[in-house]
Amino acid sequence: MRVQVKAGAYRAWGKRVLDLAASGGAVLALAPVIAILAAAVRWRLGTPILFRQRRPGVHGVPFELLKFRSMTQETSPDGRPLPDAERTTRFGRWLRGWSLDELPTLWNVVRGDMSLVGPRPLLMQYLPLYSRAQARRHEVRPGITGWAQVNGRNAISWEEKFRLDVWYVDHQTLWLDVKVLWMTFVKVMKREGISAKGHATMPVFVGSKGTGADG
Repeated sequence: MRVQVKAGAYRAWGKRVLDLAASGGAVLALAPVIAILAAAVRWRLGTPILFRQRRPGVHGVPFELLKFRSMTQETSPDGRPLPDAERTTRFGRWLRGWSLDELPTLWNVVRGDMSLVGPRPLLMQYLPLYSRAQARRHEVRPGITGWAQVNGRNAISWEEKFRLDVWYVDHQTLWLDVKVLWMTFVKVMKREGISAKGHATMPVFVGSKGTGADG
């Protein structure tokens, strides 16, 4: 018989227990793979090996996200970084295609910055662009994967992503998280939804049409 876990109790303590057990175990088990990938990134892309960037966590409080680099640091003549699509190498696309660039993010979960499942942490500059409803995605810890990622990932619109994120905030349970983790594994194996059409990942979010910051 399946054990029932109340949503409130799970959100209060069960989710963190799952995060610590799963991410801590994964870091230990995958340590050799992480070391090999770090060496490969160093060889193919040089230093730094890790991509570090401030991202908004719970209630928009920033933390430093860790990932393996998947792009070069090439710039245009005026010193600006080239578009992502031009800086992403074949090796970088391979890392992203199999979500291997995300392995260092497990440390963010161990530290408590993130959860295994939750809305993806986006860019700090997006915070003032969200409608009031969209901003609810920051009521929970951001996740390595999430409900939006297993229902389209980068192949759906920003508005649909945010709608799915907020749905997750209101419906998170142990069984939903287990379902998302399993669906993530399947999606990675199928390599679905990696990029939006014409982009390395997603176009820049500039706000939703027809809504203001308080909409």
